[in-house]
Parts: sequence; C-alpha cells; structure tokens
Amino acid sequence: MSGHNKWSTIKHKKGAADAKRGKIFTKIIKEISVAAKLGGGDPAANPRLRTAIDKAKGENMPKDNIERAIKKGTGGMEGVVYEEIIYEGYGPAGVAVLVEVMTDNRNRTVSEVRSIFTKCNGNMGEAGCVAWMFDKKGLISYDKSVDFDQLFEAALEAGADDVVEEDEQIEVYTEPSSFIEVRDALETKGFKFQNAEVTMIPQTLVALEGKQAESMLKMMDRLEDCDDVQNVYANFDISADEMEKMM
Repeated sequence: MSGHNKWSTIKHKKGAADAKRGKIFTKIIKEISVAAKLGGGDPAANPRLRTAIDKAKGENMPKDNIERAIKKGTGGMEGVVYEEIIYEGYGPAGVAVLVEVMTDNRNRTVSEVRSIFTKCNGNMGEAGCVAWMFDKKGLISYDKSVDFDQLFEAALEAGADDVVEEDEQIEVYTEPSSFIEVRDALETKGFKFQNAEVTMIPQTLVALEGKQAESMLKMMDRLEDCDDVQNVYANFDISADEMEKMM
C-alpha cells in the first residue's frame, strides 16, 4: 500500500467511508461554502471551489446540495464565521500528524482535538513542529491497468512533476497550482482517475505495528469523526500483513 495514501486505503478496506457518508457531506458542504465566500461562486474562476465541487461529485452528492452550499457562501453565510486552523502534533511512536479544521468555535475545537491526541497515546505540539515534514502536492491516482508509459509521457507533457508506480495504483504528482490543469489534460486524453486531490505528502514514513498501529488508526478515526476536522494527514506506515492481523 502506498505510504502517504495509507489512511485512504485503510478506510476503503474497512468500509468506513460509506458508514460516514453523512459526515463526509457535511465537511464538503462547509468547504464549498467557505471557498465560495472567499473566491466567488464561479468554479471556473475559483480553483478551490472547483476542487471542492469535484470532490462532492465524487461522493455522489446531489446537485441541489452543492448549489445550496455555493449560495450560502456567496450570500455571506450570515450568522456563521468559520476560522481555518491547522493543529500539529505527534501520534504513537512519534508519528507526525497534521489536522486541518474549519470551526466557528476555536476553544471547543482545540479542546476536542487535544483530547483525542491524549487518549490515543499522542500529544499536540506547537505550530510548525511537524508541518516541515510534509510537502503540499497535487495527487492524481490511476488504476494499475492504465499503460504506465503512455500516462508517464502524457503527464509530463501536461506539466506534472512526477509519475510513480505503486503496488496498487499509479500516482501522478503536481504542484498545487497546476493540479487542475494536469488532471483535466490527462482526462481529455482518456486517462480516467480513481482519486484526485491536493494533499500533504510526508517526506519520510514511520513504520508501526501491534498496539502502536492500533492506537494510530484509532486516532485517525476519532479525528476524522470530529465535526470541525476537514482533513487529517500523518506519516505512518502499516504493512499489508500487519493490516490483515487487525482487520
């Protein structure tokens, strides 16, 4: 399993995504509204909004929900002011953890996040303590059935940084600013992606097993289950064999 994409792979195998679809919708709607408020309601002129809408469509969110979220944002979102914050800290065995939140109550959110860290054998740190361990990148994933050489050539021609063949998929990396352009160029050439997002890629990985692996997965689950948390990134690695033992 691909290291940086470990958590999304694990969630898929656990079947957790469908069980939490309601929470996924809530988080995406919040992101759409804030993106529309900050950059306007036209996705063609607002890359952040377009990315959020694409994510919503990928989760089969009804069109009406998307349109309401945009209107809520462009209407000023009266009565609600969201603050975007990144919390940093450490999980079991010193795993670096980044937590992106969108909240209307900073005190409530930091208390909830700190409690999760503590209960899962981790601890919150100061701003900047682990952010330097991650690089912000566009990531576009394709099924292994795609012709690697053809995708490689097309991706570099479109402006991608790199193309890597992993055990379960082929991954195209881009700068965040060229993410949408590269993704669309490849789609135009017939390459259908499995997943596409701007994410945080860890520079190194920490291998976990046994109780530490269990605690780390529990932390990720609880953080993502928090209403104010939008995204969680961590630099842990759990082998396929170890995952089989825990399933």
